[in-house]
Amino acid sequence: MKQLLALSLAFLISGFTAYAQEKTADQKSEETKAKIEDWLRNLKFQTGKISVRSDLATLNVPEQFKYLNPADSRKLLTLFGNPPSDNLGIIFPSATDLLKEGGNWFVVLEFEEDGYVKDDDADKINYTDLLKQMKDGAREGNAERTKQGYPGIEIIGWAAPPHYDKGAHKLYWAKEIKFEGEPEHTLNYNIRMLGRRGVLIANAVSSIGKLAEIEAAAPQILAMVDFNEGHRYTDFNSSTDKTAAYGIAALVAGGIAAKAGLFKGLWVVLLAAKKFLIAGVLILGGLIKTLWAKITGRKDQNPQA
Repeated sequence: MKQLLALSLAFLISGFTAYAQEKTADQKSEETKAKIEDWLRNLKFQTGKISVRSDLATLNVPEQFKYLNPADSRKLLTLFGNPPSDNLGIIFPSATDLLKEGGNWFVVLEFEEDGYVKDDDADKINYTDLLKQMKDGAREGNAERTKQGYPGIEIIGWAAPPHYDKGAHKLYWAKEIKFEGEPEHTLNYNIRMLGRRGVLIANAVSSIGKLAEIEAAAPQILAMVDFNEGHRYTDFNSSTDKTAAYGIAALVAGGIAAKAGLFKGLWVVLLAAKKFLIAGVLILGGLIKTLWAKITGRKDQNPQA
């Protein structure tokens, strides 16, 4: 009898201990969630004239948009599950509320200092053939992506075909991408601005349903970012400055990896690095639910947003 009573007491104590531990874990999760919400609520956005990376470039952010500095942008992207990146900040539509659900989008700014990109191939590119190469590379890269824990991808096609403005030295295009297991296709809208020592990158990521909205905003995005004097494309000095090992075609296909002519395995290299922001965790709709799931390891049925 004493043995049975001891076992019963041990079982009850074990149960209460497990309950207390679970309660403590839930309390910690709630506290962490509250801290994230508080951090998001108190982010300081900017508009107007903003200097980017010392004297490299200048942003003129109109009231329809708002800018988040590189340090906070890096933290935000890390919360989304991306590796830390040396970005130049993020541009959001002014109406974006990070604490509310909804199909939102944003533009991540980066700079690749690979040298002066020659544009003499711009008029000769067959973008149909280039798209086929990119599709093949994506398919071949899926085994490696799966091994690294990322979902497989399929490039559906151009959501907006590449267009290069030779006078402004600015290039833009958009890809429609399907991620394995995701019912909605992803939009990857790319803007590249050529400079004396490299390329200023502006990548917009959202669902494909936002294509029209992002296309409408693209001229404003192109207009609000530019290199400062001394860093512009026309400031290039062939006797002293470095020339990039790739041209416009490789820039569209992926740029950096194409230095070594790696068109066949291009997509693997890009996605293994920081060149592509993983959709599904980057789309802003349901931000708090995404972060909450990361914190608790489960889905929150009643998220407080």
